[in-house]
Formats: sequence, C-alpha cells, structure tokens
Amino acid sequence: MALQINATNPEHPVLLLELPWDVPLEEWPDEYLVPLPRGISRHVVRYARAGSEVIAVKELAERPALREYELLRDLDRLGIPAVDPLAVVTGRVDTAGEPLEPVLITRHLGGSMPYRSMFETTLRPATMHRLMDALAVLLVRLHLAGFAWGDCSLSNTLFRRDAGAYAAYLVDAETGDLHPTLSNGQRDYDLDLARVNISGELLDLEASGALHPSVDPIEFGMEICARYQSLWEELTRVSVYPAGKYHFIERRIRRLNELGFDVAEMQIEHSSNGDTVTFVPKVVDAGHHQRQLLRLTGLDAEENQARRLLNDLESWMATQDDYVPGDPLAARPEVLAHRWVRDVFRPTVRAVPLELRGAMDPAEIYHELLEHRWYMSEHAQHDIGLDTAVDDYLKNILPKARETLEPTTPE
Repeated sequence: MALQINATNPEHPVLLLELPWDVPLEEWPDEYLVPLPRGISRHVVRYARAGSEVIAVKELAERPALREYELLRDLDRLGIPAVDPLAVVTGRVDTAGEPLEPVLITRHLGGSMPYRSMFETTLRPATMHRLMDALAVLLVRLHLAGFAWGDCSLSNTLFRRDAGAYAAYLVDAETGDLHPTLSNGQRDYDLDLARVNISGELLDLEASGALHPSVDPIEFGMEICARYQSLWEELTRVSVYPAGKYHFIERRIRRLNELGFDVAEMQIEHSSNGDTVTFVPKVVDAGHHQRQLLRLTGLDAEENQARRLLNDLESWMATQDDYVPGDPLAARPEVLAHRWVRDVFRPTVRAVPLELRGAMDPAEIYHELLEHRWYMSEHAQHDIGLDTAVDDYLKNILPKARETLEPTTPE
C-alpha cells in the first residue's frame, strides 16, 4: 500500500512529505524533532517541525487513528477546547518494505503544559484547585455537546494559563464517543473514571515526592466530582419564579454569563393557574466573553483573559470624550474598541520583547501587566499608570519568571 496522507489543509501534505515516514517514530533523528517535554502515553509520541508549525505525531493502529482524527474534527466544529487534528498518515513501510504503524498528527498548542511538567516544581494546593476547576469546565462542555470522553484524566488533558486561572484542552479522544445527548448514566460513568484516574495520577506523584504534602490524592479526585456537579446544576437546573418577576430570568441569564456561558435556547412556560413561570436553559454555549471580545476587537483569547480585557476596555472607554452611552451620535463601541486595540493593547504588548515572552500569548501578557499595575498602584496608593507598570515588569518581574515561560507541550 502506498503512503497516504489525509489532511485537513491542502498545504499540510506537502510539508509533511519532508518527514521520515520510513523510520519508526521512536527512532526519528534529532534533526526532525522539537525538544519539548512529553507526558506518559500508551503510544509512541514525538514532537516535530513541519514548515513553520510544531506538530505532535502519535503512532497507533489505522482504525483508531482515523476514528480519533474524525472525533477531533467533530470537537473542533462544536467549538470544544481540544488539540487541532492535522492529518493521518497510513501506508508507512520501512526501508526493508516492512509495514509501520500509521500516525495521527495534531498541532502543538502554544503555551500549553502537561500536568507532569507543572509538577516538576511542587504546585501549591491553590493552583491544583484551579486545575480541577478547568478540568471540570472542560468535562461539562464535552457533556453538554454530547461527547462521552471515556478516559478523562490529567494525562489526557493539557493546560494553558488563562488570566490567573487555567484553561483545559482535551488531547486524547481515542476512547470518546459523540452522541446527540448523554444520559445521566453516561455522564456519571465519565465522572467516576475521572475521579479514579486523577486520584491514581496524584498517588503516583505522591510516591515520587512531587506532590505537596498537604494534598490528599483521594480528596482531590473527589473534588472534580463536586466541582462538576455544581457547574452542571447551575447550567441545567429548572427555575420556577413568581409570575411577573421576569427580571429573575434576566438575573439567571446574567449569572450564566458571569460563568462564561450564553443561553442559546431557552424554554419558558406559565403554570396552568398563571401564578408561576418555569425557566429552563435548553442550549448553553460556553465562551460568552470570548465571543464578545472577538466581536468588538477581533482579538481571540481564553475566556478569563477575555473577561479581563473587556473590563479594561470598558474602563478605558469611560475616559473617552466621544463615548456617551445611549447617544446615537457618539462613537460606536466597536469603533472605540478598535481604537483601544490600536492605541493601548498592541503598544503595551509590543513593549515586551518577543524573545522574552516565552509561551505567553498577547492576551496573557496584557493580563499580567494589568495585574502588575494593580499591585503597584495598591502599594503606591494611587494609579501608577500602565507605562510605569510595563517598565517595572520588564525590569523586575519578567527576568525572574523566564524559566516558567518557556514553551512546553503536553501529551
């Protein structure tokens, strides 16, 4: 069988042909590889460069490779945080004509970290709580979309910084299944697997001495269940309000927006006697602040980053003479937003030299600078201004943090 490359982009096959497909993946020469940390995997995984892109290459049998490729494409269409599938390469043979396993190729997610890399320096419990929050949000989003993961774990997740929190991405869809909706039993099964897997992974870290002494692996495994159930209840519960109190429905929608979700479809029913109104969020989409920021500015960011940037944008707009809410003759928010990007956001980010940014994307850099401005202003008891904060950040903060900003890639 001749070598075949099934790819999502017409340009990728040309770039991928330059890689040594006649060599087993674990024997690839260093000249093709990118030295990034890898987590534990049941498959051989290597990171390589194809043109200007860094890719993850995983060897596995043809049927599961093609199946995972299609599942990752489905998740991409659904807007679920997961690695981007680029191609599947089949028909590989070595120089002697012996068959080699096919490979699945995904795009490296910039700024991402495998959990084991994060534990190389013992994580504080507060940081681990944020990881559990991120993983719970990811699992809820998957379940809302009808995706049963089948192997939720820290090993199968990668994490990116997100304005003081973390965003979680699915990295292994091999055991997943996509359905129109999931039953309670399917969700409970996924959640129980997550609990067992996470506890086991933390016990392994504890045995190696990489776990904070105050962390109980079993309790943290249970924590994912509690955080998942709390979020799922908030997103899906039925609310019954007194008739006429329609602002209660608005308040519920605002609460979901604050959690980062939009109500795309809802069901509202009056009781037979007209005394109460029942409100049910039927379709809930994540990324409320992401979409709002993208619409106003064209900037694509993680959810918490988007929330922070929108707050700064709103504060800046309030200082502009031509910003008069409700005045049809005043500058539109979209015009002011693009002015903010041009005059504030981009110059501030570009003040940080590219070689010093490491794996931090522009939105995360801007968040860090806003945080530093806040801390300095609190200490000085007055607003020190963004320019002063940037200068101090470059001089006193960034040099100490460079090691933690190096790009890493998870399993």
